Amino acid sequence: MKDYELTVLFHPDLETNLDPALDKVKNLIESNGGKIVKIEPEGKKRLAYRLKGQDFAIYYYYDLQLPAEAPNKLATVMGITDEILRAMLVKADVRKARYEEYLKSKSTDESAEAKEEAKEEAKEETNAKEEA
Repeated sequence: MKDYELTVLFHPDLETNLDPALDKVKNLIESNGGKIVKIEPEGKKRLAYRLKGQDFAIYYYYDLQLPAEAPNKLATVMGITDEILRAMLVKADVRKARYEEYLKSKSTDESAEAKEEAKEEAKEETNAKEEA
């Protein structure tokens, strides 16, 4: 199974009762052998241009693991589902994950360096006080 990112734009009229539409997407993914790793609701946003007569959409972001044949099936079904204005399914970028790991390690290295610098400054201040 490969990692994928799915962004779904739901019809804005579903804002009050979005659960059936979310369940429909979840069942679609699981019935095609997929696994949802993470779901991030992004909220209601203004669209850059009208989609199916709508100026707003409710954005949801999914991290998925899917077998090889599932992406085409998902794209086909989501394209004809009334609750969904637009859906985009792409392979997860391995470079993005590696870059995020790099940033985390770099921030840990920087914080360790900052601690060392603070210790050295404290020693220098102590030595300066002792000399005076």
